[in-house]
Order: sequence, then C-alpha cells, then structure tokens
Amino acid sequence: MVNNKEFAKRLKEVMDFHQLSATSFADQIEVQRSSISHILSGRNKPSLDFVLKVTNRFNDVDIFWLLNGKGHFPKTKDHSVAPTPSNPLPTGIATSMHSITGKSIQRIVVFYEDGTFEEFLK
Repeated sequence: MVNNKEFAKRLKEVMDFHQLSATSFADQIEVQRSSISHILSGRNKPSLDFVLKVTNRFNDVDIFWLLNGKGHFPKTKDHSVAPTPSNPLPTGIATSMHSITGKSIQRIVVFYEDGTFEEFLK
C-alpha cells in the first residue's frame, strides 16, 4: 500500500531535483494541474496511470522508489531494472501485442496483490 504522505514527499523531491513547479510538472507529465495539488496535499492517491506518466517522462525515477521509498533517486544504471535470463521481457506477449497494435512494447509492469511488482524492459 502506498503511503500518501511519503509518496508526496518523494514526488516533491523529483520536482525539486528537476527544478519544476507543480504547474510545470503537471505539464511535463500531461496531467491536470489539480492532480498534482491533490496528490501533494494528500487528498488523492496516485493512480497507476499517474505513476507511469512520471516514470516514463523522468527516466531517473525508479518506480519502486517512487511507490515505496526503496531504491535510489536519481536512478543509476546499476539500480535500474532490466531483463535478465531469469527475468526477460515476455517476448510471446510482446510479439502478440505488436502484431495486434502495430506498436512496439517498451515496458511491462506487473503489480501483485502483496504490493510487490516486476518491471520488464525491452
């Protein structure tokens, strides 16, 4: 479960690191400005879409760090998640989706009920 107050602190840390106001940050990740305000104030919890917009736009933000505070910010190559022989990008799924949509999959994130997740990168 994501702690709203701690998530807001980490989000503010990202904004400060990139020297962005709440307004410019909202513009960067293409969300309504009120979304940032509501998350920072603790009124709303971040949606999965919101989290993915942050991590897609800011490559130095590790999704695990943003959600749980574990890991590092800014993310370094040594701490990024990448496919390994035991954790590759599921090519069968990627190939199927590519043939259906004509788009190439960049990343797949699987969230489990226990609050953990796995991230697969191409």
